[in-house]
Amino acid sequence: MKRTGLLLFVLLTAVFWGCGRSEREVVVYTSTDQVFSEPVLREFQRRTGIKVRMVFDTEETKSTGLVNRLIAEKEKPRCDVFWSNDPLRVEILKQKGVLEPYFSPNAKDIPEKFKDPQGYWTGFSGRIRVILVNTRLVKKEEYPHGIRDMLNPKWKGEFALANPLFGTTSFHIASLFVLWGDEKAREFMEKIKENGLRLASSNGEIARWVAQGKVKFGFVDNDDAFSLINEGASVEMIIPDQNGEGTLFMPNAVALIKDAPHPKLAKKMVDYLLSPKVEEMLAKATCRQIPLHPGVKPPEGMPDIFHIKTMEVNYPEVGRKMQEIIPFLKSWLSGL
Repeated sequence: MKRTGLLLFVLLTAVFWGCGRSEREVVVYTSTDQVFSEPVLREFQRRTGIKVRMVFDTEETKSTGLVNRLIAEKEKPRCDVFWSNDPLRVEILKQKGVLEPYFSPNAKDIPEKFKDPQGYWTGFSGRIRVILVNTRLVKKEEYPHGIRDMLNPKWKGEFALANPLFGTTSFHIASLFVLWGDEKAREFMEKIKENGLRLASSNGEIARWVAQGKVKFGFVDNDDAFSLINEGASVEMIIPDQNGEGTLFMPNAVALIKDAPHPKLAKKMVDYLLSPKVEEMLAKATCRQIPLHPGVKPPEGMPDIFHIKTMEVNYPEVGRKMQEIIPFLKSWLSGL
């Protein structure tokens, strides 16, 4: 009996401490660059004492890899919170039944167009698509000012775009398909290929190509542009299509995973990521992300979101379109 009682005590103690450890941990998958997301997550850990287990994506398969992992883990989730670098991946996860709705009290001041009406995800600080120009090779009066400049014969073979199957470029191209319609968008993609498009593996690679003079300009995100500007490279950033349909704004998006292992702590993490404090951190970081809370100052060198003309984006429709155009994009890529 004594031996049985001792064994029971050991088992109960193990269960108690095991539960205690699990309840003080939250698992976050994030496709936002580690150099920017890790300090934010570590600050949560410092403030709360809650351990944060972080899982990051690769640059080349940004968001896509983690989305596939979350879908694969749907029946037995390992993740609590997904911090996506754009809303389209969370829209895909919503459609796949991976997410749990949650209306955070910290989201009340964020504009409604950057939130899922059913509470499955909420947007916060984001980036815009910009044109990065080599100032040694291009005169100011000749700068490109919009996405259609890639069709101009004078830039033949002198411009770059990242692989449209991944990252924010896939978001951008899918948005154009929705905005322009399939026929016009397909024609655009074929024509930029005919005009000598240089295809890069990532936005970061494009920024380096522009700085090195391998191409005269390329489409990147504003954080990629600032990384080269901060290094003193001979480049300049242009916010495109301000006299047209506007540039693409890409907010981060945070979502709660359905049947998350640590649901209470997961909500705490969501609340934290949607706080003005996090937007301040991301605005002051080298990524210079643009906040959505009205009271938070934009990063140095950028206007606030209310003074940038942005494309009208229907996130659910763009999310569906992104999946729909994959066969076309794979075929399009095979010809490059």
